[in-house]
Amino acid sequence: MRLAKRFWLAVFISLLLAQPCIAEDLHDDARHAMQRAVEFYSTKVATHGGYVYRYSDDLAKREGEGKTGLDTVWVQPPGTPSVGMAFVEAYELTREPSLLAAANAAADCLMRGQLRSGGWNASIEFAPDARKKLAYRVDAERTKSKTMPLNVTTFDDDKSQSAMRFLMRFDKVKGFEDERLHESITFALESTLKAQYPNGAWPQGYAEFSDLKKYPVKKASFPETWSRTMTAKYYHQFYTLNDNALADVIGVLLLANEVYGDTNQELAAKCRRAAERAGDFLVLAQLPEPQPAWAQQYDFEMHPCWARKFEPPAISGLESQGAIRALMQLYVTTGDRKFVKSIPPALEYLKRSRLPDGQLARFYELQTNQPLYVTKDYVLTHDDSDLPTHYGFKVEANLDGLSREFERLTTLSPSELEALRHPKLKKPGKPSSSLTEETRQAIESLDSRGAWVEDGKLKYHGKQDHTRRVITSERFMKNLKALSRYIAASETAH
Repeated sequence: MRLAKRFWLAVFISLLLAQPCIAEDLHDDARHAMQRAVEFYSTKVATHGGYVYRYSDDLAKREGEGKTGLDTVWVQPPGTPSVGMAFVEAYELTREPSLLAAANAAADCLMRGQLRSGGWNASIEFAPDARKKLAYRVDAERTKSKTMPLNVTTFDDDKSQSAMRFLMRFDKVKGFEDERLHESITFALESTLKAQYPNGAWPQGYAEFSDLKKYPVKKASFPETWSRTMTAKYYHQFYTLNDNALADVIGVLLLANEVYGDTNQELAAKCRRAAERAGDFLVLAQLPEPQPAWAQQYDFEMHPCWARKFEPPAISGLESQGAIRALMQLYVTTGDRKFVKSIPPALEYLKRSRLPDGQLARFYELQTNQPLYVTKDYVLTHDDSDLPTHYGFKVEANLDGLSREFERLTTLSPSELEALRHPKLKKPGKPSSSLTEETRQAIESLDSRGAWVEDGKLKYHGKQDHTRRVITSERFMKNLKALSRYIAASETAH
């Protein structure tokens, strides 16, 4: 018995002694896997330094929101800015030089796709024939063309906002010393400020700056009547919250205030003031009882209005939650309670508007508050049995979480709010078991090329396409995050 006990004790001790070696081996494997994955994605997958959403396993086919060729890259997430941000965040954790080079190529791609109006559209074209149709800043201006090139900056679907977030973070990583990069993001931010309406809102997109005197500041109200069929031909110019575009712009401007607060105080202050004015717009845009929440878009009379043929004048369950989050973010930044006064009635209204399954309708009919849908033929209805599949007409209700966050923030003392504005940087802790397992899976699933390939189909290549294995930007970013977090945490632990 004593011999047996001694044997198992020796085994136990040897296992304990082996743990640092095992952890060290996994750390080295993780760094090697990260290097291989970054090299493959930035040199074999990328074109012109940019990315799209999905690729066939052999990289012969690619797509963003549609089929693309080698000379088209995507801006809209999870496209080039998202992948670029993944490189930056991984670099901040690991200081791996290849990540900096990959981020630099992605930033250069975006700078070559920046429009003269200041921002970006859904994609960037590099083929000469396609490129001459767009007004890119780096290209020669064509003033005698029969058809003027497109110059539309858009805030829809986080396009320009994602580009600005990445370029700002990268500008900071490079110590604000890259003059071309710094000029590009400064121009983008200044253009965003110029595009803001007097009431603090933005259009969905713009090609030129409006005469701001034409747009008086008004409080939102219900229209006396509204059409049951789409009437807005030029809805892009209206005040929009659609897909949380306004909330995303607020986030960009508050990030600019943080990033440039020490190095460019004038720009930082202008961005903060613009974010606060956007908060003032959200206060104005809240509809009165019996529906004290927000619409997707408003016309210049501040009435909820039509956008696309499946986006009617209505209260929105999705965008109302986004407005609440943005107002809380502004409260943390400013400490001004004017930004949170409107939240309790909005939360109560949304809670009593939940569907039987706990979700929220994307649209609630004005005044009646009945859930509002459209059929596959785009006819308004209260019946949810014939919905188009390309759009979310029901959304998750995160109302309990929003309520808890509201209660937490509004009970903090001024000093506690100040601490939230300037959080202390936390070093990564010891790798958790879940992070360790995620890291192992990322390493083991990397193929001989340095690619993460998974089962899947291409969405826009037709029913006859036989692709069954794909490479995606989302998977790459997810695994890169796991590897970089594990590397940083394991280095801290030792």
